[in-house]
Amino acid sequence: MKTKYIGLGILAAVVVAAVAYVGIRQSRQVTEIQGYVGGEKIGFLEDTEVRDILRERYHLSIDYAKAGSIEMVTGDTEGQDFLFPSNQTALEWYEQAHGSPVKSEIIFNTPIVLYTRSAVADALVQAQIASEQDGVYYVDMQKLTEAIESGKTWADIGLPQLYGSVTVGTTDPVKSNSGNMFAGLLADTLCGGVADEGNIGAVLPRLQAIFQKLGYMESSSADLFDQFLKTGMGAKPLIAGYESQLLEFAVENPDTWQQISDDIVMLYPTPTVWSSHVYLALDEAGTAGIDALLDEEVQRLAWEKHGFRTGLYDTPSDAEHFGVSGVADTLTQVAPMPDANTMEKILEALG
Repeated sequence: MKTKYIGLGILAAVVVAAVAYVGIRQSRQVTEIQGYVGGEKIGFLEDTEVRDILRERYHLSIDYAKAGSIEMVTGDTEGQDFLFPSNQTALEWYEQAHGSPVKSEIIFNTPIVLYTRSAVADALVQAQIASEQDGVYYVDMQKLTEAIESGKTWADIGLPQLYGSVTVGTTDPVKSNSGNMFAGLLADTLCGGVADEGNIGAVLPRLQAIFQKLGYMESSSADLFDQFLKTGMGAKPLIAGYESQLLEFAVENPDTWQQISDDIVMLYPTPTVWSSHVYLALDEAGTAGIDALLDEEVQRLAWEKHGFRTGLYDTPSDAEHFGVSGVADTLTQVAPMPDANTMEKILEALG
């Protein structure tokens, strides 16, 4: 009889252990969420360290498809748990099209900057369109816009080797966030303040004329930046992009960056605009992404490896590790983007 009870006890212990094991396994099962993201964040989302933290600490896997910020928030979101566009105006567009998301949060930011070559940067400084302070280059948006509108040529500012007029290469503002944001910045500049529904009509013809000079525009910020690096000063003397692009490139391609670092210059428009990467949870499953992406270690990786300024690193003092000169510690001259209705008028005019 005693043996029988011992056997039953062992059996009960095995059952309890099995149930506990199954419970632990289930609690550790990884939940996969899916959504649309801007292409500039793919390097971050594919980062092995980031993915490991999400999986091990939050039992979460993020699956995604690449989409433009405007396209993702105004299009069909059926079956998606989240959207991860690249500016806050996209949140306004989403709310107009679909109502409020379950939850939203800015995960990180990056300013819009201009990229050029050292010879062009020097010429812009000589022409008093740009300036250099403590190793950081700034470009006066009012003066740059005046140079573009007046048809000033590169030769006029001391670059006879470059063909054509002074322009800023950008992505298609109807398709890509960086082009969209640069259009908003130009609209602010032309309006002498923040562009709104009351003043935008008067400057739209001027804005159209500026973009008509650009000809073909890439639909991807990554493609434009890649072409800028590969084709040289003659093809793309000056382009608009994100600060994070060059910082991430320097980390991921240290050998190439060492070869070209002396010739690539980043200029901060004054004023500039922030590209705020806002995460929109469309259902309860999608909300898990917010806590995971705001994890302190994930935020550190977003800055140190991918160049995104975060809540912890919005005024970074440790930019030296990128090996990129001229990174501004703080940005004080920042303009707000025009609201969603004003941007809609801008895109209709440029479409």
